Amino acid sequence: MFLRLTPTTGVGRVLKSKKLTPRFIGSYQITRRIGTMVYEIALPSHLANLHNIFHVSQLRKYIPDPSHVLEADDIQGREDLTVEAGPVQILDSQIKQLRGKEIRTVKVLWDETTQEMTWEMEDLMRQSYLHLFPGKL
Repeated sequence: MFLRLTPTTGVGRVLKSKKLTPRFIGSYQITRRIGTMVYEIALPSHLANLHNIFHVSQLRKYIPDPSHVLEADDIQGREDLTVEAGPVQILDSQIKQLRGKEIRTVKVLWDETTQEMTWEMEDLMRQSYLHLFPGKL
């Protein structure tokens, strides 16, 4: 079975997944069936912080194919089945004028391979990721 994990950013949002973004990790062996919709899975030691019982909505059946080579991903999942995705760099910034207020936003690159980018509020990003703002106060 493959196990579904959801990537999240440091500011608590779930990244919009693109068509080719991997959504499952695995493959893992089912050790026992607990109910009609719940299974216990043998997880490797690097995922020991996860509870090993999952609902079928979090699993995907794997049909073995001798030509298919599976590579183990070094992903550290959390107990709520999310994976931490940190920002890579800040690409752009802008100031929006709304009824006399200025809102500063920055364009953040989250993943270089998938080119995931979002506009985030500058003050929240500055609080969480000060290292992305060198020399700026």
